[in-house]
Amino acid sequence: MNIYVGNLPFSTSSADLEQAFSAHGQVSSANVISDRETGRSRGFGFVEMPNDEEGRVAIREMDGAEMDGRRLKVNEARPRR
Repeated sequence: MNIYVGNLPFSTSSADLEQAFSAHGQVSSANVISDRETGRSRGFGFVEMPNDEEGRVAIREMDGAEMDGRRLKVNEARPRR
């Protein structure tokens, strides 16, 4: 399951994101998206979890959770168009 994580603090690394979601199950990848030109975080990322049930639990537990003073927006990622 591919999970969208929005409203991330700009200081969050991909490792931080993986650590936060690994409390809810196995994480196969975590990636904070950064601006191509500046290299600065764009404030969102994606987490891939191989087990859909663990992914649903992670979404339920992490949506609205606070990370460094910011409330996360977490849901199942939509496929790219």
